[in-house]
Amino acid sequence: MALSDAFIAAGHDAISCDLLPSESPGPHYQGDVTDILNDGFDMMVAHPPCTHLAVSGARWFKDKVQQQQEALDFVRLLMDAPIPRICIENPVSIISSRIRKPDQVIQPWQFGHGETKATCLWLKGLPKLTPTNVVEGREQRIHKMPPSPDRWKERSRTYAGIAAAMAQQWSI
Repeated sequence: MALSDAFIAAGHDAISCDLLPSESPGPHYQGDVTDILNDGFDMMVAHPPCTHLAVSGARWFKDKVQQQQEALDFVRLLMDAPIPRICIENPVSIISSRIRKPDQVIQPWQFGHGETKATCLWLKGLPKLTPTNVVEGREQRIHKMPPSPDRWKERSRTYAGIAAAMAQQWSI
């Protein structure tokens, strides 16, 4: 289930936005988010691409100076959008050292999934998430995924328990 689907299930008018087609049947804008940032949204949960930001790729940082700067500029653009409630979601990344520390770091095991994957949240006008279903486990499934053409996509999915918590706890 996509994050926008969780918000729709909770009774919200939600839309997803990506350069790629949606895997979900709900409302979707395929294109550049900057095209719709000024359309009067009351909340945005953004997932900027982590390719040039995540510390998991630190060994390649020396070769990505321009791409990193562009990625950080994009994050700043999202953070400064004229939207009253914003969540920027990303793994542990240089956003923390180059822009600001995250407001919260969550784990899937706090929301019903027995896995580890530190996820940072930079919040504006939103409260921190309260864990909904702490489970045992702590498997590093995401970290241990074998190489594949869709590995990047599988690693970037929002866990259903986290999506449901966002939709329920961030309702107006």
